[in-house]
Amino acid sequence: MTSACARFFTLLLLCFSAVPANAHPHVWVTFHSEVMYAADGTMTGVRHAWTFDDMFSAYALQGIAHAKKGQYTREELASLAQTNVNSLKEYAYFTYARADGKKLAFADAVDYWLEYRNSALTLHFTLPLKAAAAAKAASIEIYDPTIFVDFEFAKDKPVSLSGAPPQCQMTYDLPHQPTPAEQARLSQLDNVPLDAASTYGETFANKILVKCP
Repeated sequence: MTSACARFFTLLLLCFSAVPANAHPHVWVTFHSEVMYAADGTMTGVRHAWTFDDMFSAYALQGIAHAKKGQYTREELASLAQTNVNSLKEYAYFTYARADGKKLAFADAVDYWLEYRNSALTLHFTLPLKAAAAAKAASIEIYDPTIFVDFEFAKDKPVSLSGAPPQCQMTYDLPHQPTPAEQARLSQLDNVPLDAASTYGETFANKILVKCP
């Protein structure tokens, strides 16, 4: 694991130690996603804004030099933003897309930066597709395969389209509430954790659906 990944997941483990042993997940993210389109109507990528919970934000900021107490500039947070996106690459940025049922591949994150507001860090970044996709039906899922991180759509304007043809319609689906059996399994994940190759986290995916007839 790279030093950047080590720092990011050290922060996760610090958060892990601060919550009850039978709790899962351990980090919470509220997010807004913007699906981007080119002038020719093809989908070109996704722009994310992820707001981390207060506890994770506090740990992440430890050791970050800043000029004003309680304030952090984009420049002061630049190295932490770099660490975050480097780490997330190993986990496919927790973002999975399909066009007409076929998997799409994202390039590395670009235009990434962090902001600090109301005691929380928000990571902004763009995931361009390796190849623009023309599709009548596109889907984007956001989830952590290991369920260590919980993702939740922002309540205010959770999803938007940028540059999409006017006939395109966007909807989104929230993850279903765990059944008693699923909740029991979640409570056991601290003892038998999942890895990035697991598909169990997909059960609780946040889904963005775009149809362009």
